[in-house]
Amino acid sequence: MEKDVLTRFGVSMPEELIKQFDLYLTEQGYTNRSEAIRDLVRRVLLEPGGMDTDQLVAGTIVMVYDHHAFELPLTLMELQHDYHHQIISTMHVHLNHHQCMEIIVVRGMLGQLHELRQRIQVLKGVHYAELSVTFVDNHETPHDPHTPHGHSHA
Repeated sequence: MEKDVLTRFGVSMPEELIKQFDLYLTEQGYTNRSEAIRDLVRRVLLEPGGMDTDQLVAGTIVMVYDHHAFELPLTLMELQHDYHHQIISTMHVHLNHHQCMEIIVVRGMLGQLHELRQRIQVLKGVHYAELSVTFVDNHETPHDPHTPHGHSHA
C-alpha cells in the first residue's frame, strides 16, 4: 500500500490551550501531536455538513428506546425493512426492564442514512438516535458476505 505524502505546517496556540491538548494526548494514548491533529481533522470532516449527501459512507446508528412504548418495536422493524438495502446488521441489547439499545450497521448514501436516523429519532419512545459514519472508497468492490473475509472473487 502506498503511503500518503505528508505536508508539514505550523500551528500557533495559546500556552494554556496547548497544555490542555497535551494532557488530552496523554489521556488518549497518542505519542505525538501530529497523530492527534490528524484524527481530529478526520473527525471534523465526517461531521454533518462536512460531507456531500451523495457520498457513499458506512457506519452505525445507535439508538436507545423504551420497548414498552406503544407499537414502537414493530414500527422500528418496519422502518428497518424499508431501508434493508442500507442495513448490513443489527444488534439488540436489553439495558434494563424498559430500555433497549439497538446498534444498526449501515452502508449507503449519506442522505439516505440521515433520513433513516431522522425517521427513527422522531418516533415516540425513542430517547436517543445518533448516526456516526466514515468514508467508503467508491472504487473498491463492495464485500460479498458469502466469500471468506468479505473478499470478492472474479
